Amino acid sequence: MELHVINTGNFKLDGGAMFGVVPKSLWSKAYPADDNNMCSWSMRCLLVEDGDKLILIDTGIGDKQDSKFFSYYYLHGDDTLLKSIQKAGFSPDDITDVVLTHLHFDHCGGAVRRTEKGDGSEPTFRNAVYWVHDRHLQWALHPNPREKASFLRENIQPLIESGQLSTLTIPPGRSSTLLGIDMYVVNGHTEAQILPIIPTKQGSVFYMADLLPSAQHVPLPWVMAYDVRPLITMQEKEEVLRLAYEEQMILFFEHDAYTETALIEKNEKGFRVKSRQPLAEFL
Repeated sequence: MELHVINTGNFKLDGGAMFGVVPKSLWSKAYPADDNNMCSWSMRCLLVEDGDKLILIDTGIGDKQDSKFFSYYYLHGDDTLLKSIQKAGFSPDDITDVVLTHLHFDHCGGAVRRTEKGDGSEPTFRNAVYWVHDRHLQWALHPNPREKASFLRENIQPLIESGQLSTLTIPPGRSSTLLGIDMYVVNGHTEAQILPIIPTKQGSVFYMADLLPSAQHVPLPWVMAYDVRPLITMQEKEEVLRLAYEEQMILFFEHDAYTETALIEKNEKGFRVKSRQPLAEFL
């Protein structure tokens, strides 16, 4: 399998929300905030080239929302989803499958775009099958008050109406799939979030999505305030990090503005980052 990092741009979120109960005096040393306590975060996706399959994992925030919506998130940077796919040597029509780790807007917004006439919305990748966990889809269609603002109908309904949305029915933990990559299902951040595990000759790449949004979130207590089940997140982090350590997996961070990928190690204090570098240097 050949992997291509797809940068879709950066946005800002409140540092306190991203680091939960961890004091700012600790997290701000590695992740500086601006005067409004906002930190810069990436929306980094992954393109997997495997024979006749071209699998895109997550799609970033997209560009179809109005200026008021985007003003809350301070979008910055020159990268976009489609520009990065083209830079990798492909077009949107080449994408055969899109794996959506979950349906929060910063992970699936690019899955749908405005029509050329501007009179509606349509799937961005017209030849692709979109995949999401079946339990998570129902969770997103009937959202709880805590997550309601993160699940936008305009990101989901066009995929359903086009007939391109398919669901995966897999239990918590690790499962193999027909896509040729394993999926690890976790429930702390949101119901049935999918973490893909992509095999390569140099070792597996473990796509962290929002279980570990950044390398700074490797220590177990460093959990986002956004998580609906933070204690479950801590348990899942320990299980995932143990698996990654035992199999020497490369952790891929979707939101870390400073670290693309990392290896971990274990000492008397628990799991820690061992080395950080771009994915291309690991592979």
